[in-house]
Amino acid sequence: MDSEAIKAKFKEQIKNQDAIENAKYLIDKVNEHCFEKCVPKPGTSLSSSEQTCAKQCLEKYMAAWNVVSVTYARRVQRESAPDSPVVISLDSS
Repeated sequence: MDSEAIKAKFKEQIKNQDAIENAKYLIDKVNEHCFEKCVPKPGTSLSSSEQTCAKQCLEKYMAAWNVVSVTYARRVQRESAPDSPVVISLDSS
């Protein structure tokens, strides 16, 4: 294996590890946020309303996560382009 192939394989491994860490983080946050919101008094099973709440919470959280992820990926890609100017944003939103 030449050095470029090793470098590419290493980058792919890092990318995969990063994706796994992001997925773990997402699952932890969804569990934390949605469980606390939807299951105020944990028991042996979830009520119908708790199940509905958890499902809707998960769907909203995932949709928001996807928007943020896509936006971030586009920004990173745009800023890593060889001819892209360096832009410093002072916008806090």
